[in-house]
Amino acid sequence: MSSNSNPTAATGEPVGSTAGRPRSEEAHKAILDATLELLVEVGFSSMTVEGIASRAGVGKATIYRRWPSKLPLVVEAFGQLPGFEDVDTGSLEDDLKKMLRAYLQAFNSTPLSAVLPSLAGERAHNPQLSELFEPVSKGRRQPLVQAFERAAARGEIPADTDLELAADLVVGPIAVTLFFKGGRLNPRMVGPVVEMALAGIRSR
Repeated sequence: MSSNSNPTAATGEPVGSTAGRPRSEEAHKAILDATLELLVEVGFSSMTVEGIASRAGVGKATIYRRWPSKLPLVVEAFGQLPGFEDVDTGSLEDDLKKMLRAYLQAFNSTPLSAVLPSLAGERAHNPQLSELFEPVSKGRRQPLVQAFERAAARGEIPADTDLELAADLVVGPIAVTLFFKGGRLNPRMVGPVVEMALAGIRSR
């Protein structure tokens, strides 16, 4: 029987030192989950690394080994939430309606409904957050742009259509409802929004 009263793992750390703590991948997920929970509960400004660490059951050092500050952590956590999913039915109108309905369903059933407004408001006066947030935001809406690209190639819309602007026309009413009217995003709005936007785009 060994006389060593403090057995160590292969890493050289005492085996008991990590008891009750999640492994690396589990810790990573726990941190991201805790970040989203606190974004919903207290918002970006009031959220701290200490609070995230406590909620996730890890030490602050565990967080700082992965993220230099809460900014990239928040952006990565946001990136875990549902975005627009690519749909290719062969019809631009059907593609857009299916994408928007699925997005609104996800929006209303996940932390996205609280997290997105919080970060959108914060980035207006936080240049660092805005810089990190922009490529993630752009990537999440890329399926919309791709749907317009396919439609232009099929001749459904004019070939010289500004595709980014066209995508903005489709999602614009959703942003107005969310940020200016304070209303709940109802999937029933999708049909009229898409049809009116496409009528304007095609009339060019």
